[in-house]
Amino acid sequence: MPSRFHAIFGSDTKPLIAMAHVPALPGTPLYDDRAGIAGMIRHVRRDVEILVDAGFDAILFCNENDRPYELNAGPESAAVMTRIVTECRPPGLPIGVDFLWDPRIALAAAVACEADFIREVTTGVWESDMGLWNTNCAHTLRERRRLHADNLAIFMNITPEFASPIGTRQAPATARSAVVSSLADTILVSGPMAGAGPDLSTVRAVRDATPADVPVLLNTGARRDTISQFLSIADGCIVGSDLKIDGHTWNAVDPARAADFVKAARAQSAA
Repeated sequence: MPSRFHAIFGSDTKPLIAMAHVPALPGTPLYDDRAGIAGMIRHVRRDVEILVDAGFDAILFCNENDRPYELNAGPESAAVMTRIVTECRPPGLPIGVDFLWDPRIALAAAVACEADFIREVTTGVWESDMGLWNTNCAHTLRERRRLHADNLAIFMNITPEFASPIGTRQAPATARSAVVSSLADTILVSGPMAGAGPDLSTVRAVRDATPADVPVLLNTGARRDTISQFLSIADGCIVGSDLKIDGHTWNAVDPARAADFVKAARAQSAA
């Protein structure tokens, strides 16, 4: 089967994927019931318009402010995510869905919205801020097949934020086995939390260990001043915090920062 990633982005580009951070969903501690869902949509729509104007290649919608995060969320989360993505998706650009941290919700919303990819942690067992975190990649991929979503790419985060692995395998070995045993479409490398990046050496080691036909993307910590270094190794990036006002994850997108990031990243690609 052809690469799902390259079917979305082509084989000659290193895509820049921008985060559209959805405000806290109904039922979560930080939900703004005065603004309501209509206010959430206005916020996300504004951010998406800025990101599209800046020149990003895709938009990834995520419930970043549903702190503290759940490992087993309710159906209302899938319903509201679906509505927001449907109303805010930009025409003509690939989109993805991420749900922290429940792949069932991401998959359900992605299928309903006809998204191109999801981003999730689908392999391993983790000690985390959310407690003991077990995954079930077999179930996620079987659900993708059951829902006739075979074209939906699954970006697998092998170094999740706010967590550390149970076991001794390092990131390169984890990436290699995720491709072989868990059929990863794309490998993502993260830092310890949102907005914080991994070491450049870790990204290089993962890229070296992963089959050449499977993309490796920088998942957190992408910044204007360092993106050229990471894109000399990685096959693209996902960026959120550096695009925000004052570089703060939960602020609105800053048009100048978004434009500057794209300019810096494109300069490296052209080099």
